[in-house]
Amino acid sequence: GVFAHQRGVPWGVLTFEPHPRTIFNKTQTPFRLSSTRMKEQGIKKMGVEFLVVVNFDKEFSKVTGQQFVEEILVQSFEASYVVSGDDFAFGHKRSGDINFLHTMGKLHGFGTVGIKHVLDKDSKIISSTRIRDFIKEGNVKAAKNLLGRCHEIEGEVIKGDQRGRTIGFPTANIKLEDSIIPARGVYAVKVGISNGIGTIWHNGIANFGIRPTFNGDTLLLEVHIFDYTGNLYSKNIRVALIDYIRPERTFNEISDLILQIKKDCIKAKSVLVREIT
Repeated sequence: GVFAHQRGVPWGVLTFEPHPRTIFNKTQTPFRLSSTRMKEQGIKKMGVEFLVVVNFDKEFSKVTGQQFVEEILVQSFEASYVVSGDDFAFGHKRSGDINFLHTMGKLHGFGTVGIKHVLDKDSKIISSTRIRDFIKEGNVKAAKNLLGRCHEIEGEVIKGDQRGRTIGFPTANIKLEDSIIPARGVYAVKVGISNGIGTIWHNGIANFGIRPTFNGDTLLLEVHIFDYTGNLYSKNIRVALIDYIRPERTFNEISDLILQIKKDCIKAKSVLVREIT
């Protein structure tokens, strides 16, 4: 933003939806770190003056690097400067890169800026791959250090078997669609619920897994909110994973499960009292 303002030009972000990887590899496991809505919200919070979401499909994937530059960056947007990561590749068969952008910029009169990799405190490159690996391991604190925020899962609350309610721990259940699959187990969480104006955050505990004690076989995120009694069915909620408490387990007796959930709640509350959303 500062770069654009110093030069007296508006600035914005161009992004693609759906993610190109989903077009070329439909069978791969979910990998996204944020939903489309969350990504767009995050970009807008940066203060951009415009956001362009390009529909990425098989047809668009055939656009060459040169076409992308000339038809989109030059003709459609009359770009003065193009800022991208040093490893950004675009166009059919990834034919364009930062060097190609630089060459095309000289030809068409726009400047280019390549952003180098950002390093963490251990001088390791901060990458989405590392963040995904931490989330898959349940190391959500390490993921937060690289992301700069807690990893969030967003989804619509669906009707479950209401077994949690019968044992004293009602849950809001979410199916993960294309979001990265975290480690199975119990998490201390913050739950974001929209009130029509903004998002109100509540403390809670969540289990991600198949509920083996009840012979479940579908991966589900079950969220028990400590201070909420409203109806959330069909509403979209945000679940921020604050800390990993324990792996998913099978209990022989329901009473053992209830006792463990009570212990988990105590642990989660002690974690969450120190957490600022």
